[in-house]
Order: sequence, then C-alpha cells, then structure tokens
Amino acid sequence: MSSTGRRKPPLVAERRTPRKATAKKTAATRRKSSGGRGRTSRRRGNPVVAFFTGIIGWIVGLFWKIGSRIALMGTVAVGLAVLYFYVQLSPVSALLDGRNRGSVTLLDRDGQVFAWRGEQFGGQITAATVAPALKNAVLATEDRRFYRHFGLDPLGIAGAVRINMSEGRGPFSGHGGSTITQQTAKLLCLGVPYDAREWKTEAAYEADCRRTTLSRKAKEAVYAMAMEARYTKDEILTIYLNRAYLGAGARGFEAAAQRYFGKSANTVTPSEAAMLAGLLKAPTTYAPTNNLERSRNRANLILGLMEQQGFLTAREAAEARANPARLSQAAESRSGGYFADWVMSAGPDFLTRDTTEDVIIRTTFDPRLQKAAEDALTTIFETKLKPGSKAEAAIVVMSADGAVRAMVGGRQTSIGGFNRATMALRQTGSAFKPFVYAAALDLGYTPNATVVDEPITIRVPGSGAYSPENFDRRFHGRVTLTEALKHSYNIPAVKVSEEMGRGNVRKIAADFGLQSDLALGPALALGASESTLIEMTGAYAGILNGGSSVTPYGLLDLRLKGERDVLMDKAGGMGERVISQDAAQSLVYMMHQVIESGTGQRARIPGWQAAGKTGTTSAVRDAWFIGFTAEYVAGVWMGYDDNTPMTGVTGGGLPAEIWREAMVRVHQGLTPRPLPMLVPEPPAPEYNYPGETYSSGEGYGQRGPNPPRESAGDVAERILLEVLGTILGGGRN
Repeated sequence: MSSTGRRKPPLVAERRTPRKATAKKTAATRRKSSGGRGRTSRRRGNPVVAFFTGIIGWIVGLFWKIGSRIALMGTVAVGLAVLYFYVQLSPVSALLDGRNRGSVTLLDRDGQVFAWRGEQFGGQITAATVAPALKNAVLATEDRRFYRHFGLDPLGIAGAVRINMSEGRGPFSGHGGSTITQQTAKLLCLGVPYDAREWKTEAAYEADCRRTTLSRKAKEAVYAMAMEARYTKDEILTIYLNRAYLGAGARGFEAAAQRYFGKSANTVTPSEAAMLAGLLKAPTTYAPTNNLERSRNRANLILGLMEQQGFLTAREAAEARANPARLSQAAESRSGGYFADWVMSAGPDFLTRDTTEDVIIRTTFDPRLQKAAEDALTTIFETKLKPGSKAEAAIVVMSADGAVRAMVGGRQTSIGGFNRATMALRQTGSAFKPFVYAAALDLGYTPNATVVDEPITIRVPGSGAYSPENFDRRFHGRVTLTEALKHSYNIPAVKVSEEMGRGNVRKIAADFGLQSDLALGPALALGASESTLIEMTGAYAGILNGGSSVTPYGLLDLRLKGERDVLMDKAGGMGERVISQDAAQSLVYMMHQVIESGTGQRARIPGWQAAGKTGTTSAVRDAWFIGFTAEYVAGVWMGYDDNTPMTGVTGGGLPAEIWREAMVRVHQGLTPRPLPMLVPEPPAPEYNYPGETYSSGEGYGQRGPNPPRESAGDVAERILLEVLGTILGGGRN
C-alpha cells in the first residue's frame, strides 16, 4: 500500500502498561492504604477479636433498630395524645372564669365595698391589657423563658431537680420546674370539668386537680403541648392571669387587685404587681390581709428578680421598694366580718352562700360606726382587764328603725366566726325590766306611781315558794316606778309584773321582738329568759321610736352583678305599735334617770341625753348595758363563752364603759338632740278615800294609778260635796 504520509496510531499492544511496572505500582498502593502488608495479615489472623467485634456491632445495631422504632412509636403516641387534647380545647373566652360558685359583694350604706364572700372574679383581663409591670412580675417569678419554650422547659426541670437534690429532697419533691403553660393546664384540671355528682365537695375536686404523680405529670406535659399548639403564648398567659387563685377568695389578678388595692390589674404599680405575683407561691401565707409585712418582704424578692432579668432598672426597683404597696381602706380595716356573715343569712342560700351567680348586696353598714365600736371594745379590754382574760364581748349599733349600722361579734374584731351578737342566747337579767314597766305605763300608770319595796313570797305551783331579793339585800320602802327602775330593785319589778299580769308582760316583750321562749314564773320580771344581743337592742329601739316593734335588718337590696332589677328588698324595719307613744316616752324618761343618777351612770355621754338599762344575771354570768340617744341605739353584752361566772363585773361596770366609749366615738361630729321623753309632773299628795287605797295592795304592787293632781278649786268643790253629803246622810258608796 502506498503511504499517505500520515502517522499511524499505535497498536493496542503498544498502549498497554508493562506488566512488571503495573505490579509494582499496585503493591505500592496497597502498602500505602493498608499501612503495610504485615499489619493486615496479623489483624486478619486474630479470629477472637473479630468475633467479639462482630457481636458488639450486632448488639448495638439491634438496640439502635429497636430504640429507633420505640422512639418513633412514642413520638407518634405523644403526637396522637396532643392531637386528642388539641381538638377538645375550648375557645379562650370560655376558660377565663373557672369558678364553680359565684360571689357576693357587700356594699356599705354609701355604696362602697366592705366585704366579699364566695369566689371573686373581678372581670376578664388579657396579657395585652394588664399592666406591663404585672405581666413582667409574673414572668420573672414563674417562667422567665415562657416565650421561648414549647410548653415544657427542660432547663427549668433540670434546675428544679438540682435544687431539690441539694436540699435533701427527692428529685421531684418540692420545686417542680413547671412552666406557666403547665400551671395553666393544672388550673384547667387537664380538661376535666367539675361534676357535683362525682365529687363530694368542690374542695375534693380541686385537691385531686393539684395531685402530683408521675402519670399525672406526663399527662400534664402532653396537655401543655396541646395548649401550645392550640393557643398563642399571650392567650395561654391570659388564661393563667384570670384563673390563678390569689388568696382571700380572689380568682384571677383582676379580683385580687380589686380585693387588696381597690383598683384594676391594668393599673397596678410595680410594687403592687410584685406583691400580687408573690401570692402565686402560697396565696394564704402571703396574703397582705393576713400579714402585710410578710407580703411586702416577698414583694421585695420579686422586685429583685425583675431587676435581675431586666424587667426593671435599678432605679425603678429602688423606687418600688421605697414605696411599698398599700392596702385599700376596705382591705386594711378588714371590718364588718360579723356583720357580713349576718347579712348573708338574711337572704336565701341560692343567692348567698350557695350562689352560682355574682351577687351584689347593698347594706346598712357604716364603716365609721364599726370602727368606733371596735376601738371602744379594744380600749376597754386593753386598759381594764387582766392580760390573758378569756372574757368576751359583743356590740350592736342600730338606728331607731332597726337598721343595723355596726356589729362586733367578739374580741377578734377582724374576723367572723361565732357571732355572739346574733347567735349567743344568754339570760337578760335586769335588762329585761323596761318591758315590765312598759306594761304598767301602757295601762295608765305614770313614772311617779309608787310601789312598796318589802319582803314578798309568791307561791308558784309545782315550784314552791319564790322570794325575790334586791341586789343589795335591803328593802327601800315605798318608791316610785322611776326609782325602782333606775336603782334596778328586784322586788318592785316582780310586784309590778305580777300586778300587770305575766302574760301581758310576756306579750309586750315578744311584740317588741324577743323571740326566744320567755319564762312562765315570776322570775320573768328579773330576766330569767334568754335572748340575743341583737334582739334586745332591737327591742330597745322600739322604745326609742315611740313604741313600735322593730325587726333588725342589714340588707337593703340584693341584685345580680350587672343587673338593675332588685331581686330582694329589705326584710325588716318598724312594725306594729306595741305600747302607746306616751307610755314609750315616759319609759324613755325613766331610763334616762338610770344613766343620770342610777346604776348606769358610767354610761354618761358628755353633751348628750342618753337612756338605758343595766343588766346582771345571777352569779354574774352575763352583764349587759343597752341604751340609746336620739340618734342611735347600742347594746353591749359581756361574759364567758363557757358561762363561767365573772368576778367584779356588773352591767353598770365594764359593759356601761364599753357602751360609753363606743357612743362617744359614734356621736363625734353630730349635733346633740334631746331624747323624745315625756317628763312627768311632780307627784301629787297621796289621798286615801274610804274603801279605796292607792298604796301597795296585798304585797304585790300598786292597785291603781295615783289620782290626778287637783287644783285648789277642785279640792274646795270636793270638800263641799263631801260636807253636803254628810249633812244629807248619803255618804260615799
């Protein structure tokens, strides 16, 4: 073939690498990658190592496969549980008021709140509208990473476990590291509503909601994650702010702010916010109404946390500490507890104690008069009684129509409980005597009518002889009814009662409002019957108002919160006439003499006319003083709860002094007014007509009123007629 002049491509054999060179290169590559032929040969040559290495690898692989599948299944299960709770969660608006009972707010006579009962809910607030200081205080105290976690805070849980272990407790005992979301889940009882058919009491239901077990904590965590998926952070915080219990019956921060500071949670200051946030740890312990100083110390701790976490500057924190939170006047005084409990009993249970609605009750309560009564009681007990005395006392102040203005049911004036003013039935002693003389005055006797104070024995069927004695063991001869009452003589009172008729005396006392069973024997006149202080004070109000019965009352009206329609009006006030107005005003005069110159002189009020009556029972187990001015009626009882006799105490002693101390304070700033009393004319000379007598008859009392006072002309005419009758032989028939 001819040559084309072009270079031929090399043959295939020529392109191959020489065998020897290739072998050298391969060997070198193997030595480089394996680190040398000798080491590889030794590793492959150790079957024991290879065996165990294979076993370990197989086990690890097995656990990995099983664990990954378990983890996958657990994740799916948790996801399904979260989804289960997610679809059951209610709208936020339905979760804000979590109470099962309603509340009762009590207003004084000026429309100001003075007491609360039941569970208070001040109204809905939100995380967006609440005071920023309060929101920050809650976050600093309970969950500073609230806006950065998914409902659970592993760092918080780890920190809580570390603290618990360092303090010698179990890892899950004490600090729980719960987030606000978890706490809200617990407040919602993990979605389980209260069912009265399932739980004996609401307290038992709430105790179960607060139980801490591993299974419940697990459910709580799942529920918290469901809430995080369903609601925004601010919505969760809103639920928490509205449902947290903060002591004194306050549910939610709005109710607490109103309860303690008399303002909305939207306007609280940093110091007030810190105090409210401090209640979350232990509402009852740190409630400012229980111990203000302890609550303030807790608030200072919260302010320090807020400063550390950047919610407050150093200057703002210092200013808050320098101006600690102050309680509202109503919260600070804590007065009216006995009064509030008594008023609650005036309405039906379904609108008071067991209400499911929020109720507003307007009352007759007067905070100024309440403080006057409380201060008077405290003053006397601190200055006149021995330290450690167990003696008790009660006070009631009311208007003449029965409107109760103040009530002290015991020495612990800041709390309620057993109310000695309304619940304690005690013998009335001589405080009952005005009703005996009311019967006589209503039948036409005058304060100047006389009765002989002398030994007397009355045969009581079934009981034998009854011989009353005076307190001083003396007899005082002929005395007027006024003298008998002002010196509290027993024998004249019994005589008048027997002459007027016990049935008549009992009827007058009952019509004036003494509802308890009244004694049937002659000891009725000396207060052998039992009554309560409020009944006795109401009966005396009937004497002041001119002789009409009185039903003491404290409730003016009752309505539902937010409604204008009144569901219940006052159930009390003045009733039917019991004795004539003249008789009542004459009795006021006689009782005025008790204070002016009788057994009640310690009750005198400078510048005011006052009337009243002392009362001391046998063995001095009860001591009373009840009286009035033209403005107010007040009653005081003193004694021991166990009915132990007192030493050195009579109605004219400490009870009269308590009464005076209270009434002096009550009348401060008022213009004195005279008592509505009928002052009798001076007694006329006593005349004895043939066949008639106006002295005591048969040892019981006066048989009729003294004859009317005669003028000189009347005397001359009577004498002339008697002379003519004698001349004519007619005489008197």
